[in-house]
Amino acid sequence: MSFRKERLLNFQRPEGIRKELLYDEKSPEDIKNLFLEVLHGGVSGFCFSIYEEGQKPGTLISDAQVRRRMQILKRYTNSVRSFSCIEGNELVPKIAKEFGMKTLVGAWLGTDKEKNLQEIMNLIQLARDGYVDYAAVGNEVLYRKDLAEHELLEIIRYVKKEIPDIPVGYVDAYYEFAERPAVTEACDVIFCNCYPFWEGTAFNDSFEHMQQMYHQALVAGNGKKVIITETGWPSQGQALRGAEPSTLNAMKYFINTNLWAIDENIEVYYFASFDESWKVGPEGDVGAHWGIWDKSEKLKFVDEHI
Repeated sequence: MSFRKERLLNFQRPEGIRKELLYDEKSPEDIKNLFLEVLHGGVSGFCFSIYEEGQKPGTLISDAQVRRRMQILKRYTNSVRSFSCIEGNELVPKIAKEFGMKTLVGAWLGTDKEKNLQEIMNLIQLARDGYVDYAAVGNEVLYRKDLAEHELLEIIRYVKKEIPDIPVGYVDAYYEFAERPAVTEACDVIFCNCYPFWEGTAFNDSFEHMQQMYHQALVAGNGKKVIITETGWPSQGQALRGAEPSTLNAMKYFINTNLWAIDENIEVYYFASFDESWKVGPEGDVGAHWGIWDKSEKLKFVDEHI
């Protein structure tokens, strides 16, 4: 999540950015069919939602659970992003590689220094063992203020030294890379989260706003590769200013994002693969409804059994 209250409604339509697909003449059934067509055509990447109902960070996850969900995702993508390297999350890249998939592997950093060390050492070992294509050192750590910038930079530099052949970066909201040039400079690749929803953007402007976010990170990166590590739209929950969750909006955002990613050859890890109820705590009721599949691993929006 990349919510910043002070950034609500800051979107201004830029010049030269492609508008979202037009849906005025399309019925809900047409949109469902297009959603399925895009999904079956293949998605750049998915954020791997690891937690079932009743689980949350801290729950030890089994090999069988990861394997079952990976089997579903493999039909629609060749790349997954994980968020942690402990408590069973380290199984995600291992099993993904069994399925021949590409991986963006994250070490979750917080205020617990002992856990941070375990995360980092596991990330390094996974990389050395051949399970990591991209290494992400932390996710929105600066947003949460769990670490100071100099602490984060020290960890990024250490990981880069230990796995010099793997591209290493840090995940945060797109604008952090413009506002924190030292972090941007330390990264081999820019991992940016782009959420028009969390900035209160009305759906009709959401696609253009997401493109603007990406281009802001691209400019800040000054030639470095930029990967969108999270973007999506919730299907249910409370609206945020002009941003309205709905099944139709969620399908349209998925279609727009993934067709654009194909057109522009941009790597995008769509958030999220499965609904996770635990996210209601940090994000409110909307947090449980970002998935393309529901919490029971059933494809949302359409009745087709896949």
